Amino acid sequence: MGTDLDRSGDAAAVQRVAERIDTLLDELHRQAPPELSSSVEELLQAVLSLHSTGLEHLVERLGPAKVRELAEDELIAGLLLLHDLHPDDAATRIQAALDGVRPYLGSHAGGIDYLGLDDAGVVHLRLQGSCDGCPGSTATVRLAVENAVLEAAPEAVAVDVEGMVEERRPLLTIEPFRPREDWHQFSTAPPAGGVDEFADLDLVVANPGEGLFAYRNRCAACTSSLRNGSLEGDRLTCPGCGARYDVRLAGRSLDGGEPLQALPLLPEGEGWKVAVPRRQPV
Repeated sequence: MGTDLDRSGDAAAVQRVAERIDTLLDELHRQAPPELSSSVEELLQAVLSLHSTGLEHLVERLGPAKVRELAEDELIAGLLLLHDLHPDDAATRIQAALDGVRPYLGSHAGGIDYLGLDDAGVVHLRLQGSCDGCPGSTATVRLAVENAVLEAAPEAVAVDVEGMVEERRPLLTIEPFRPREDWHQFSTAPPAGGVDEFADLDLVVANPGEGLFAYRNRCAACTSSLRNGSLEGDRLTCPGCGARYDVRLAGRSLDGGEPLQALPLLPEGEGWKVAVPRRQPV
């Protein structure tokens, strides 16, 4: 029987396989006799220990420079993280991950500073800039930062972001291998001054020049589609009611109304990826 690792070579594939292992173990604990469940768990720990020891010897023989080169491969990096053999510590990995999302956050939130990782596994960040505390930055920061931190430092258990809109709890808890959004890749984008609709994802992508910005395909004022909206500079105008929004500032309303729902959009290889929140069961 194949796994996601047969078809993909990225860290997300490692996460999916790890999640599947957890699911199978849970099923085993519920259905199998205690003696069998205990034996299978002991077998799994023995296999992991064997692999960990082998990888540790391999890392020692390769040397730091070669290991760092190999760690640029996402699949290998995921395995090194799993066995606590990655050449970079958690703080370095988190900084590098935030550097990757910071250009996007800079357009929506002005920037984000890394403050540290405490002994409880909580990553502390500070949101700062022109959109500090605005409603449109909440989804942007939560989705983009949780994804970046989860991939870079699976040992982290929560993210504490200063300057974020209050969401009735101070911590954004990360459940390993269970992201609350799906990242979708695409390779074509609208030309400068254009707006493209991705109907299957219920979103639009605007290109005011020097950057792409994704939003739910829904005017915050009249709920009309933004597919045929006009984009002049940074200003997107709803074709239904004429409401105006600043696409660079998290879809902030230029008429004093509610903002558009911003979606994290990041470069990915030759294209881009956008995070779309999963539908929650009613």
